[in-house]
Amino acid sequence: MSAGPAGRAEVCVVACAEAWRGAGEVLAAPMGVVPTAGARLARLTFAPDLLLTDGEALLVADVPALGAKARTVEGWLPYRRHLALVAGGRRHVMMGAAQLDRHGNQNISCIGDWRRPARQLLGVRGAPANTVNNPTSYWIPRHSPRVLVAKADMVSGVGYDRAAAAGPSAARFHRIPRVVTDLAVLDFETADRTMRVRSLHPGVSAEELRAATGFPLEVPPGVPRTRLPSAEELRLIREVIDPDGLCAREVGG
Repeated sequence: MSAGPAGRAEVCVVACAEAWRGAGEVLAAPMGVVPTAGARLARLTFAPDLLLTDGEALLVADVPALGAKARTVEGWLPYRRHLALVAGGRRHVMMGAAQLDRHGNQNISCIGDWRRPARQLLGVRGAPANTVNNPTSYWIPRHSPRVLVAKADMVSGVGYDRAAAAGPSAARFHRIPRVVTDLAVLDFETADRTMRVRSLHPGVSAEELRAATGFPLEVPPGVPRTRLPSAEELRLIREVIDPDGLCAREVGG
C-alpha cells in the first residue's frame, strides 16, 4: 500500500467524489483532472451505480487510470443521447469556472464587458442547460479573488438568484450541490441561497480563505475540516486511478 499522508490534491479528489455520494444511476460528467479522479473514486467505493464515460461517446464498465483507455465498454453515448440525459436531469456535471459569484453564477465566456472583453474564453457552451436541468457542481483548482468574485462579468451557468428571478421553468430543477476548491468545500445551503463554507481543507485557515475570496465569506466558528481519504481510498487514488500523480499537478500539492 502507498505510504505517506494525504496531500492537498488527494483531499480535493475525495471532496469531489463526495459530490456523487447517493447520486444513484446517473451520468457523472466531470471536467478536469481532479473531478475525473473523484468520479472514478466514487464509482469504486460508495457510488457503484454511477455511469462513467470515456470523455467522448462511450459508457465504460471499468475504471481506468487517468489518461488510460477503458478495457470494457458497456454502451454507446453519442452527443444527442448525452443531451437527452441533460434534459432529463439524469446527469451530475462538475464544471470549471473562470469566475463564480456568491449566488453561484458562473462565467466561462469572457472577462470584462462582453461587448468588448479584455479576455475571450470558451463561450457560454452548455452551461445554461446544465444548470437549469441537472445538478451542477464546480471545481476551482486555484481559489482566488479573481475567480471567486462579487459579480460575474457574464453569466454562463445560472446561479440561485437568477434561477429564482426567471421563475419555475428555470428554478424547478436548478441545484448546485457543492463547490470544491483547493482551499475548501462550499455550498449554498443558506436561507438566501448564497455561498457558505461547508468545510476547510486541512491546513487552511479562515483568514487565508477570506483573503482569497472576492466577496465577504463568513467562516463559522467550528466549521469542520474536509475529510481525509481513508487508507483504501488513498490506495485507489495512488495505485489505480492516478498512479502518475496528475492530480497533484493540477492542484500543486
